Amino acid sequence: MTVLPDRLARLLRPNGSATVKSPDEAGALLDSDGFLRATAQLASQLGRGVDDVRAEAAVYVREMAASHVPVVVRAWHALSAWMVRGFQVVVDDDDLAELRALDRDHALIFLISHRSYLDQFSFPPRLTREGISPTFGLGGANLNFFPLGTLARRNGFIPVRRTTGDVPVYRLALRALVGQMVASGRNLVWSIEGGRTRTGKLRPPRYGLLRYVTDAVESVRSEQTLAVPVSILFDQLPLHEVKLMTEESRGLPKKPENARWLLSYARGLRHRLGRIYINFGSPVPLYERMVALRAEGLTDRQVVERVALDICHRLNQATPVTATAAVCVAMLGEDRALTLDEVGATVAPLARYLRARGWPVAGGADLTDRATVSQTLHDLVGSGVLTCYAEGPTTVWGIGDDQHLIVAVYRNSAIHVLVIRAIAELALLAIVRTPGATKRTGWEKALAIRELLKFDFFFAGRAEFADELWNEFATMTGRSHDRDAPLDTDEAARSLNESDLLVAHLVLRPFVDAYRVVAEELLNLSAGDVDEQVLLERCLRLGRQWSLQHRITEESVSGEMFATGLKMARHRGLLDSEAATTDIADGRAALVAELDDLQRSIGELAQMSRDFGPV
Repeated sequence: MTVLPDRLARLLRPNGSATVKSPDEAGALLDSDGFLRATAQLASQLGRGVDDVRAEAAVYVREMAASHVPVVVRAWHALSAWMVRGFQVVVDDDDLAELRALDRDHALIFLISHRSYLDQFSFPPRLTREGISPTFGLGGANLNFFPLGTLARRNGFIPVRRTTGDVPVYRLALRALVGQMVASGRNLVWSIEGGRTRTGKLRPPRYGLLRYVTDAVESVRSEQTLAVPVSILFDQLPLHEVKLMTEESRGLPKKPENARWLLSYARGLRHRLGRIYINFGSPVPLYERMVALRAEGLTDRQVVERVALDICHRLNQATPVTATAAVCVAMLGEDRALTLDEVGATVAPLARYLRARGWPVAGGADLTDRATVSQTLHDLVGSGVLTCYAEGPTTVWGIGDDQHLIVAVYRNSAIHVLVIRAIAELALLAIVRTPGATKRTGWEKALAIRELLKFDFFFAGRAEFADELWNEFATMTGRSHDRDAPLDTDEAARSLNESDLLVAHLVLRPFVDAYRVVAEELLNLSAGDVDEQVLLERCLRLGRQWSLQHRITEESVSGEMFATGLKMARHRGLLDSEAATTDIADGRAALVAELDDLQRSIGELAQMSRDFGPV
């Protein structure tokens, strides 16, 4: 299918404003044959009258109706510029030129990483200013309050309810609306994570909206629809948002957004907080990708999941490492006050590793430059994340009181770069610890860790994962990339002992610790139905206790991490109330043993790192 000719109607008008869609299109949708058939079918399934279902659906469609009103678009752009006044927004001009070219004859589905409320003020307005067709943004209805929601809906913002499991008519209306926009070639944008990250790394994808898009793409055979991964990264997040992130990670309920909240949030944006980096991953041609996956015999659900994981993998690949992240890696590695030279010595091996990998550093910063490290430290002190003591002979910097979680958030923005390295370290250690071990021993250990952590990290397919792992082995052993070459215990031990960069304790320990808390609570839980909300509350209490006892890291005490641990346990059948009691008990005990062994291995690598020096 080619994009419809009326796509030209949504380009900029002569006065420079855009008019893309009016609420009248909602009426066209409600009168369409497809919508009438779908509502009739749903009415039959629900045992309700057709007119009743259609009337309810009409309410939802009009609730979500959005437009681009020229005067409001101009006002929104002015508001957006004011909201991000404390940042410099950095976007590559060549990337924008490529997007402009694609925009001429493609519908672009922008799928962003979501770290801040400021995403909607920094990204879509920039696209429009660069001559790219305006987007329709699908976001949480929590921001649909006066006056923000009123303005946003006239700037293409479509408020979407978070919880719709028991409202089938709403889901039908949303599916129909998304399908109509895909069929008519609209540009869309939303967070593939479904909400802001609380840990700093990319969250697992939400499939609902993506499923509606892929269904529409297949229905009209749209070869012109591209999914564009978008990484939005901050040097530092707004202070007000950091506080909320900490509270929500520790189990406190999310506070509702309203006009008073908006005013308080906006006031906190007057401080200089560095840059916002916007980077684009390789676009995914949705129809072509889905045809290929269908050819593999995948089900509808598996197709959507594979597409989502592909997008997330490309999104991570497009995410650079900030100087803030590098410094936070150093601070968490030592967890004590460091001099500027010590911080620089800690960051230097990471900088060399990134250079060897060809991984970009945000803004082209030189992480080995003393001035860069010094400025980053001072910026983090200015926001209260780090403290500075200058009364002694040498100035030292340390993590501020109750700031470990925030330092971990910044560290985690770079965690995707280091996760394969961390797994490779554990695989080499398995070879060292296992009598008569071979390279196969390390591979099996790596696969087990990949399986354990697959709900927290986006791993490539098995073959590509193997290539990534062997490349890390080659980097650490100093030998060429040859998966068939033998690797004995002595060589594995030498590679670990002589490495100037060991990261498993920095990258994986918080997640393994969080899983261990979940496993402990499951072990103490009797068989039967599991109330997951109660279980999460128990995990938070036990996590706080273990953190105070220094049994786990402070950043492990996170509701989001515990929730992912429960997802892993559910996948293993450890929450199945219908399974045999002995099977459940054995499975939970096996998980505890697996995590205990992994914690011991990570602790051993941490000791090696301390013996070597900083980090």
